[in-house]
Amino acid sequence: MAVDLTRAAFVVAVKVALPLLVAGLVVGVIVSVLQAATSVQEQTLTFIPKILAVAFTAYLLMQWMMSVVLEFARRLFEGMPWFFYS
Repeated sequence: MAVDLTRAAFVVAVKVALPLLVAGLVVGVIVSVLQAATSVQEQTLTFIPKILAVAFTAYLLMQWMMSVVLEFARRLFEGMPWFFYS
């Protein structure tokens, strides 16, 4: 039972974090390509666009992310009596 709960928690964590990671990855690749095309090799230039992209994605998807996490928590709390009495 603990293995199933741990697996479900990891699935929820990946499901919630993946859109943010993909947004940061895409913006990082685009900025890196632009840096290579213009021969600008400043490493700090990728930081602000990535932060803005992740923040904007989090803002857009916050309702969905919260519903996924709250649904997992609801299922977890509903199953608690079964954890104690099995």
